[in-house]
Amino acid sequence: MAFLTVQDLTKKYKNKTAVNNVSFEFKSGQCIALIGPNGAGKTTILRTLAGLLKPTTGSIEFANEKGNSDIRKFIGYLPQYPVFHYWMTGREFLVYSGELALLPKSEAKKRAESLLEKIGISKEARDERISRYSGGMKQRLGIAQAIIHKPKLLILDEPVSSLDPIGRREVLQLMEELKQEMSILFSTHILTDADEISDELLLLRQGEIVESGSMEELRIKYQTAKIEIEFERDIEAFAKKINDLPEVTASNIERNTLHVTASDIQLARQRILEAASNENWPLTSFNINRASLEDMFMKVVKD
Repeated sequence: MAFLTVQDLTKKYKNKTAVNNVSFEFKSGQCIALIGPNGAGKTTILRTLAGLLKPTTGSIEFANEKGNSDIRKFIGYLPQYPVFHYWMTGREFLVYSGELALLPKSEAKKRAESLLEKIGISKEARDERISRYSGGMKQRLGIAQAIIHKPKLLILDEPVSSLDPIGRREVLQLMEELKQEMSILFSTHILTDADEISDELLLLRQGEIVESGSMEELRIKYQTAKIEIEFERDIEAFAKKINDLPEVTASNIERNTLHVTASDIQLARQRILEAASNENWPLTSFNINRASLEDMFMKVVKD
């Protein structure tokens, strides 16, 4: 059963439609990645769900809550560029965040200590000013403030896009752990991150959801195989011969390698190798390579 339902969500700014009739459901414990190019409407959707923007039309409802109820108590939110009071220590900032979430000070202190342990901030660093924290530490602290009131849904806008590899790995590991406690909705343009921790993808283009499903479902639906061929010479001439084969649907030359897409990859492989053998083509390399996740994404958002 869905605990959050987004129905026909639309957000307009004067004559521009940023989000157009977006609908999806969230089940408890799900991790969903929102993916799309810049300007696709990812941040607008997240800010609307977080209660920072009012939708033009549509509804956002939690199960068992009335339509006009304040849903912000169920949501934790971390923007793409979080702002901290850098003169505060990590401990002070979390206690302050807890009090803003209407927790009694004693409870805010208790939860702050627990979260500092969970996010891996050392005892020494807890009382250091945030201005001295690394990028990864700041991002983990930002997630901690977003969950100090124990929300049902954690919303993260590009949580690892500005981090170095170490900070990125730290935040992804934290998100993996938090999946066991709450649902997560995050935006990203890094498909490997989405593949690693999400249960489902929502692909956006021009403010609309153009595809949804698990990574495996989308991979099966969109991903194709390519034949990659290298020649000692005359690559353009052999490319023309290969393009004449009925199974070949497209080809292009990149860095002296011919990339061939076919409707039937095995039959195309057989015909190309037969022609190469019969006509003694100067092949130096022949490989069948699965199209990347980036290829799949580009096909979905550009078609």
